Amino acid sequence: MSQIAPNDTVDHAYHYRVIARALALIESAGGREMSLEDLAQRLGMSPAHFQRVFSAWVGVSPKRYQQYLTLELARRLLHERRCLLDAAQEAGLSGTGRLHDLFVRWEAMTPGEFARAGSGVTIRHGWFDSPFGEVLAMGTERGLCGMAFAAEIGREAAFADLAARWPMARFVPDASALRDWVQAAFGGRGETRLHLIGAPFQIKVWEALLRVPPGYVATYSDLAQSVGSPRAVRAVGTAVGRNPVAWAIPCHRAIRKSGALGGYHWGLPVKRAMLAWETARAEASPDLT
Repeated sequence: MSQIAPNDTVDHAYHYRVIARALALIESAGGREMSLEDLAQRLGMSPAHFQRVFSAWVGVSPKRYQQYLTLELARRLLHERRCLLDAAQEAGLSGTGRLHDLFVRWEAMTPGEFARAGSGVTIRHGWFDSPFGEVLAMGTERGLCGMAFAAEIGREAAFADLAARWPMARFVPDASALRDWVQAAFGGRGETRLHLIGAPFQIKVWEALLRVPPGYVATYSDLAQSVGSPRAVRAVGTAVGRNPVAWAIPCHRAIRKSGALGGYHWGLPVKRAMLAWETARAEASPDLT
């Protein structure tokens, strides 16, 4: 399996897997706080070393991170950081200032290309490590068209889910062709290119999601308003759920008006971890937003 890291050193690749395991352990505790010593022991590290590695990658201590990983997080974000998408964009809270200095350049398939269900398109794919477990990446020569997390549903289901969206495409295993784009998405530097393959309305919703900054959330009503269809909340919710490029297009930042997390295609534990990770980093380093 390919590994994602800020650089190509063995230590960083190892640390990325450590963080994924740590987040999984914290999630599995079901809200019970795990001590630094317990986490470190389970990961085969000294408490001091684990604390340094975790804080460097997540931006806060394990104890502080666990405070973010609560059912109340989304409600607090909604109250304190509800994002009016256009205002956020004008204020410079998206684009090159997104989390990890990620710059996203994207283009969409034409309606005609979409209607052909991927016919004539070659999609390369590969598996990578991420802070949220194994991620399947798919992409064309123009950019990433799919990212799926397997932690909750497994590898086979993740691959089948993405592949079924473009049934006429030709799928080729080739992780090396995607590594730079995926590394930019998770590793902190560089440019991630996206090739959005979807219906025109879906692409409008996904574009709106790209304008939601890390550490902020938007309701489905916010998104509907942003795409000029304020009454189409249900259709917006469906489009959010059909987002094929998880994390890079941040559908995990969409929540219900009540502050409830709602669903997440790749599993609610993954969504909770993403929101907690982003909020922790945003509050620890305000310049990231």
